[in-house]
This record gives sequence, structure tokens and C-alpha cells, in this order.
Amino acid sequence: MAKKVVAAFKGATSKDITKVIKMVKSPKTGAYTFKEAMVPNDKIKEFIAAKED
Repeated sequence: MAKKVVAAFKGATSKDITKVIKMVKSPKTGAYTFKEAMVPNDKIKEFIAAKED
């Protein structure tokens, strides 16, 4: 997975991206899972605010 993330941000420096970990509650079981993503700094609030299906 890391290779795909690095390839997607080709040309970006390490100061331009942030690893974000979001806790998501499953509607079926009620259990929490964690979703990790490498997100550009200007898209962090959008990633956190996005609803999961």
C-alpha cells in the first residue's frame, strides 16, 4: 500500500502531505475501525469531515 501512496504524491515534498488516521464506527456491528490515508495538507479537513458509507 505504501508504494501506491508514494506514487500518488509524486513531486510533493514531505511537508506537503500528512498521514491522517480517522476512527470510523461500523453501522452494522458498532465496532470502531481506523482508516489511514496520506492526505495533502489543504485537504485534511475535507478528509475528516467526509462521511463513510
